Amino acid sequence: MKKIVLTFGLISGAIVAALMAITVPLCMNGHVGFDKSEIIGYSSMVLAFLMVFFGIRSYRDNVGGGRITFGKAFQIGILITLISCVVYVVTWEIVYFNFIPGFVDSYAAHTLQKMREHGDSSAAIAAKVKEMARFKELYANPFYNVGMTFMEIFPVGLIMTLVSAGILRRRATPPMTPVTVG
Repeated sequence: MKKIVLTFGLISGAIVAALMAITVPLCMNGHVGFDKSEIIGYSSMVLAFLMVFFGIRSYRDNVGGGRITFGKAFQIGILITLISCVVYVVTWEIVYFNFIPGFVDSYAAHTLQKMREHGDSSAAIAAKVKEMARFKELYANPFYNVGMTFMEIFPVGLIMTLVSAGILRRRATPPMTPVTVG
């Protein structure tokens, strides 16, 4: 089980980290807007978490003899998810603190610009400025940053784990009893 979990978890983490390494610079350079980068980011998470499905299936077919319970499938899937999440968080921490220190300021400017374009009131914009300043202060703390980043990706992996475990579970088939024709 360890080999399957590590292999598929690291592949999933590598996919999501590589796609992050590609999209974050595009976002920061203005080639891809924050709104589109969010869609790309979550799509890349779903793509990476396909490895949960393949990991559970690999275990079922190669170790479980074609059978796996929902519980065992969930256990394997959540471990793959956790490894992938750790790779994602570590990658983000390295990228954020070393290469894009102005990320929060850029995101805040984007958010405020959207509010102005939508005609939000001055009071609402002022409240958002205060909220973004507080977020910047909190996000500078690596522990808060790690927690927020983890909570960004983990729900996607949890959903993929639950769906994959549900789809792939296969119970042992009861032996057939002979039927006598009389």
